[in-house]
Amino acid sequence: MLQKELLYAALGTGFTCLATVLGAAMVFFFKKEMGELTQKLFLGFAAGVMVAASVWSLLIPAMEMAEQQAAPGTPKALAVGLPVFAGFAAGAAFLLLLDQLMPHLHMGSDEPEGLPARLKRTTMIVLAVTLHNIPEGMAVGLTFSVAAADPSQGALAGAVALALGMALQNFPEGVAVSLPLKAQGIGNGKAFVCGALSGVVEPVFGLLIVLAAGQAVTVMPGLLAFAAGAMLYVVVEELIPEARLGEHSNTGTLSVLTGFLVMMMLDVFLG
Repeated sequence: MLQKELLYAALGTGFTCLATVLGAAMVFFFKKEMGELTQKLFLGFAAGVMVAASVWSLLIPAMEMAEQQAAPGTPKALAVGLPVFAGFAAGAAFLLLLDQLMPHLHMGSDEPEGLPARLKRTTMIVLAVTLHNIPEGMAVGLTFSVAAADPSQGALAGAVALALGMALQNFPEGVAVSLPLKAQGIGNGKAFVCGALSGVVEPVFGLLIVLAAGQAVTVMPGLLAFAAGAMLYVVVEELIPEARLGEHSNTGTLSVLTGFLVMMMLDVFLG
């Protein structure tokens, strides 16, 4: 059974990784760097998608699964709250730790974060994008793993909806990595490879978390909540601040709401 879950997870995360690779390939077709306004709009859209995915594709299924697994007579607050709340907090703490330890440099910033390291600027930019692709890979990998174990069509449709949502925001993400690197004088080939590598982390962590879960269905609610906590940490700590377009920016707000609406519609219509 684990082989089937790994296969599903590989297909789902492979699809989202491919979207990043295709976005990075745009470096061969465009000469100019992505405008700051466009880049911030994409960041806002990604934030909205990830918030909606955390709720509809991860937290709600985690709560439902925890309630189904609860022993008869167990208070709902304990049966649902313990694995979901603990998993959510652990996911956020995991990303906080990575954020503090992994050397990385956000777009438009001159001050690197994480532990001091003698790394090239391009490497640190790629690591910054890689950092927030980790929870995306875990989320997609877990939902496809659940779909593999659940014979109902709704489970697979929900996983596909999540993968589509992640892919929609991964494509411009790949563009947002490769084009700025090209603008700094890096060749097309190297800029493409750097953009593509930022997405490879998704299948890696997607498969790792499925392997960690194994066939222990009882830990799945906590792991789904873990992925949700990690994704929301990225949204609050990185995406929304970077998507700000100025004080009281309606444009930035609308880009977040649009991403949320698109992901919500995908989950409702497909899931």
